[in-house]
Amino acid sequence: MLLTGIDAHQTGVATIPEVLPAEQKGRPGYSMALERGVLTLADRLRAAGYRTVMAGKWHLGEAPDEMPQAHGFDRSFALAASGADNWDDRSYMPYYKDAPWFENGVEASLPEDFYSSRFIVDTAIRYLAETDQDKPFFAYLPFQAIHIPVQAPREFVERYKGRYDAGWEALRRERHRKAQTLGLIPQGAPPAALPQEFRPWTSLPPETRALYAARMEVNAAMLEAMDFHVGRLIAHLKAKGQYDNTIFVVSSDNGPEPSRGDDSVSLAAYHRLTGYDIGPGNMGGRGHWGFIGPEWAAAAATPGAWFKFYATEGGIRVPLIVAGPGLAPQKVTSPAMVTDIAPTLLAWVGVDPARSPGKAITGRSLLPVLSGAAASAYGPDEARAVEVSGNSALYLGDYKITRSVPPEGDGQWRLYNLARDPGETTDLSASEPAVKERLLSEYDAYAKRVGVLPMPEGYDSQTQITRNIGARLLGNYPWLYGLLGGIAVLVAVAMWLALRRLLRRRAANT
Repeated sequence: MLLTGIDAHQTGVATIPEVLPAEQKGRPGYSMALERGVLTLADRLRAAGYRTVMAGKWHLGEAPDEMPQAHGFDRSFALAASGADNWDDRSYMPYYKDAPWFENGVEASLPEDFYSSRFIVDTAIRYLAETDQDKPFFAYLPFQAIHIPVQAPREFVERYKGRYDAGWEALRRERHRKAQTLGLIPQGAPPAALPQEFRPWTSLPPETRALYAARMEVNAAMLEAMDFHVGRLIAHLKAKGQYDNTIFVVSSDNGPEPSRGDDSVSLAAYHRLTGYDIGPGNMGGRGHWGFIGPEWAAAAATPGAWFKFYATEGGIRVPLIVAGPGLAPQKVTSPAMVTDIAPTLLAWVGVDPARSPGKAITGRSLLPVLSGAAASAYGPDEARAVEVSGNSALYLGDYKITRSVPPEGDGQWRLYNLARDPGETTDLSASEPAVKERLLSEYDAYAKRVGVLPMPEGYDSQTQITRNIGARLLGNYPWLYGLLGGIAVLVAVAMWLALRRLLRRRAANT
C-alpha cells in the first residue's frame, strides 16, 4: 500500500504468505506478489525521468522476476522475506531456508561486516553515486529495524542501561501520560486495556525481569542505530547540496512486534539447530535472537491498544513524519491512510497518476493538508478501511468498528468513539446500534469493492503460521519426508508389537 497507493487487496498482497490459509492461496488479490497492472512509485517516477533505487526489505514476492527490478527500480538490493538476521546472511525463522537477498534480481551475498541499518544506507548512497546524476532520484529504504530478531551494536545498547528496569506497566503509564501532555489524546482518556493473559511485571522472578528489561534496551538501541544511519544519509545529501530539495517520508511498520522466542517448542528446536541464543549472553549481538514479547509491545504501542497484526489502534496507527521544501514544523491532525503517501508524493512533484495505464490509485493526496489549504483529506462522511487476514477496521468520523481474530481476538465486531476513547476501552455496540450498523454496511461495501475474501471457519493466525512453516520445511528439506516416513514406520511397528504382546497376555490369562 505504501509503494503503490492502492488497497492491498488490489495489489496481490492482501496479507503475508506466512499466515495465508489454503482457501485463499492463488485467488485474485492473494497471489503474494504484485500483480499485473499494479504500478509502484518507482514505476511512475522512472517514467517521469527519475532514477530509482532501493535497499532493504521487499516481501512483495519471492521469485526473481517479482523483485524490485521488475517494478520500476533501476538498482536494488532486496530481501524477499518477512525479515532476516541483522548481523549475518541467514534466516531468522524456520519458514525460510536462508535469507533470500537479491541484487537487481540476482541472488546476492552480504558483506562480512554486515549490519542491516548501516548496510541499507551504505547501499543507497552507493546507488545514488552510481546512477545518472543529471536525474532527480527516488530512494526507498525499508529497514529491518525493529523487526525480530532484535539486534543492535553494543555502543547503542549501553545508552539504555537500566531504562526499562521498572517494567512494562510503568512504561505504559509513562507513555499514556506523555501522550496526553503532547495533545495526542484527550486529557483523562482511559488507557488501553491489556489481554488478560499478560504477565504482571512483579510476577516474574528477578532474573527474568532483568532479561526482559535488557531485551527492551536492545529494542530501543536498534531504533536509535537506524536513526543514526538515516542521519548519515542526510549528511551525505547535505554534502552533495541535495538536502534542501529532498522530500523525506518516515513511517513505521504496522505496530510493535509481539512475538516471543521463549514460549515455543518448535522455535526452541530451531534455535538449537541454528545456534541462536536467547539468553543474557551477547544480548543483541551476533548469534543472539532478540525479541521483546507482547507485554513490551503493548507498552510500546501506548496510547493505542494491542500491537502488530491486529486492527486495534496499537496495530494500525503509526507515526508519520513528512519533511520537504516549503514545509514548516507542525503537527497535522488530519486522518491519513498509508495508501495516501504515494499520491501525495506524486502530486508534490507534479506527476499525474491518472496518465499511467496501471490500476487506479485508491489513496488520496495529503498535499492540501500539508500546504495548509485543507484541514483534512477526508470529509466527515468518508469512510476509511483496512483488512489483513480477518483483522479489520473501518473509520467514519469519530467512530471506528474493529474486529480481531484469534489468538488474541474473538472475531467479534466492536464499536468505539476514538475522539473520547482512543484506547478502545468501551464497546458502544449496545448503546449505539444504529451507528454500528451504518459502519458495518460501509465495511461490507468496502470488502466487496476491493475483493476481501472471508476467513476459513476457526481461523487462527498462529495456528496457520505453524501449518505453513511445516509445509515450507518439507519443501525446503525434502529429506524430511524420508525421516518422517521412517518415524511413522517405527511408530507403527512399536504399536503392532505392543498390540501383539497385549493379545498374548490376554490369551495366557484365559
